[in-house]
Amino acid sequence: MSTPDQRGGRSRWMEVQESTLALARKCEQFDPDGITVYLFSGRFKRYDDVTSAKVEQLFQENDPAGTTNLAAVLQDATNYYFQRKAAGKTKPAGETILVITDGEPDDRRAVMEVIVDASRKMERDEELAISFIQIGADPQATKFLQALDEQLAGVGAKFDICDAITFADIEEMSLSEVLLNAIND
Repeated sequence: MSTPDQRGGRSRWMEVQESTLALARKCEQFDPDGITVYLFSGRFKRYDDVTSAKVEQLFQENDPAGTTNLAAVLQDATNYYFQRKAAGKTKPAGETILVITDGEPDDRRAVMEVIVDASRKMERDEELAISFIQIGADPQATKFLQALDEQLAGVGAKFDICDAITFADIEEMSLSEVLLNAIND
């Protein structure tokens, strides 16, 4: 994430920070309580009720280093969703987990298992979506994310809940625009 390959020589981390800020501002229009933000590499940290005022602080307190333990963060995010669902605290129109990543995960199989398991717990296709946004151009990550987007039904997913997009797909759009489109979709 520290690679400076974004517009104007900016790092991926800076691009993600600015996009998260834009997303938090947009979400505050509908839900003033804020969003849940996970920052992850080899480990993850979950921050609940993040408003736009807190975004910069989160990014200053964390560094983009380490591996990509995507399975653990997705497991926590889906568990958190189903806990809130059981308590009647989820959004009736559905919710989206947005994942911004620049590399392939440490354990591909574990990521697939988490998503398939989550889909099997769902009652409606619209209740939960996971949108992967790849920043950077790692071809192995692209291939894996496309498989998540297109092939999980073939390995037992109840619903097709994944969508994947790369920066090559969205060259004319900023990451902020992509994030806002994902939540509006």
